[in-house]
Amino acid sequence: MVWQGKYSHFFIGGEWVEPLTDDTFTVVSPYTGETLATVPAGSPGDLDRAIAAARHSFDSGPWRRSELAERKRVLTRLGDLLVANIDEFGTLIAEEVGLPISQSKPSQVGAAKAIIDTNLEVVDEYPWSVLRRSPLGHALVERVPVGVVVAIVPWNAPLSVTMLKLAPALLTGCSVILKPSPEAPLFSHYLAELVQEAGLPAGVLNIVTADRAESEYLVVHPDVDKISFTGSSLAGQRIASLCGERVRRYTLELGGKSAAIVLDDADVDQVATALRTLSFRYSGQACTNKTRVIVSRRREAELVDRLATTVRELTWGDPLDPATDVGPIVSERQRDRIEQYIESGRRQGATVVVGGGRPAGHEDSLFIEPTLFRNVTNDMTIAQEEIFGPVVAVIAVEDEDEAVAVANDSDFGLSGAVFSADPLRALEVARRIDTGSIEINGASTGFKAALGGFKRSGLGRESSLEGFDAFVEIKSYGIDTGLADALTAATDLTA
Repeated sequence: MVWQGKYSHFFIGGEWVEPLTDDTFTVVSPYTGETLATVPAGSPGDLDRAIAAARHSFDSGPWRRSELAERKRVLTRLGDLLVANIDEFGTLIAEEVGLPISQSKPSQVGAAKAIIDTNLEVVDEYPWSVLRRSPLGHALVERVPVGVVVAIVPWNAPLSVTMLKLAPALLTGCSVILKPSPEAPLFSHYLAELVQEAGLPAGVLNIVTADRAESEYLVVHPDVDKISFTGSSLAGQRIASLCGERVRRYTLELGGKSAAIVLDDADVDQVATALRTLSFRYSGQACTNKTRVIVSRRREAELVDRLATTVRELTWGDPLDPATDVGPIVSERQRDRIEQYIESGRRQGATVVVGGGRPAGHEDSLFIEPTLFRNVTNDMTIAQEEIFGPVVAVIAVEDEDEAVAVANDSDFGLSGAVFSADPLRALEVARRIDTGSIEINGASTGFKAALGGFKRSGLGRESSLEGFDAFVEIKSYGIDTGLADALTAATDLTA
């Protein structure tokens, strides 16, 4: 399906405005190679307009001054509209990034709705205003919106990652400039329409697609207060450097090289079933995927055989076919990069058990066969660097202690998993791993968990109560006993 016709303008100040230049991005289906649409490429002038609209809405508009109940009403309406448009969003995201529709509907639209619902559920628990008494003085401690937020989101999970930023930012009263990836900008136009329909005031959300140089312009602009970025570690390091020079607030959710530890008492069938999703979802293009599987030498052969069967059963093909498990890689550049990693694994002595190339008869496509390596050591490139493709490495170790050491021998610390017939034992092992979240026997953390990483996997947390922290400043007032008593009598502040 060609989606051209909706994408010739930017969403700025509550209106669809013409771009200031004729520069465009071409959005191409990674499955068919067909041009889906062209969208305007934001120039510094376009970004200035978006920032000015967000600045005006924050400084002078009604949103930050509205009651929390009103902000919740708008977010509730937005969540309902997302669900009502699940088919259109699911199809669009499947076409523009190649994510199988069996995943795009639940993991993008369904997850976006779940993120909104979670924020709506926990927002009343957040300590917006707290009274703290002490012999030396009394303090009223308030959390206030941080201001104008730039939200930079990736192509692989565009809608769900957008909502991880947008829902808490809007509930806190911030104004937002959303900068989608040039590879996946189309969803944001539909989102803008739904935001309007939900009743968000003009200028609170502004959307401009831009390239890397223009994105840096957003990061350094003096009228921006906060950067929330999800993407590669290299880009995150650059953003951190630019923000550090300006003492600008930023949150980073970056790459991963997550390990799944399989203890000797684990059920290999359960492990293989769980890793089918945990390692190969998003066609391998997810930063939380478990791409290192660590197992003792005693169980290695058994696990490799069972995983190989699972990998061979994965169905690749048309992302719009509900039976498809693995779609195409998003771009030729990314496909070539994955192939270079596969070749480096072979060159360094790892063994390809399954996959390792392009499907026969589809050599000119953007498909990479789901690939399983064994005989991998943790110092190999495929064990240390994020491949961002359907490639999993099995690493054999002597015992549990070495498994933990190998899991922690990484520059990343985003996600992980531990499998054992004894969940309490698995939890004890998980507590020894330096990573932001760990799934015990494949159990999901859900969106009430704080999501984020250790080490080069990022700074800060998203989702649930901790997700609001990224979009507030803390402000303290010194007050006397009389005012403290009056506030306590008038409100439910915690003394």
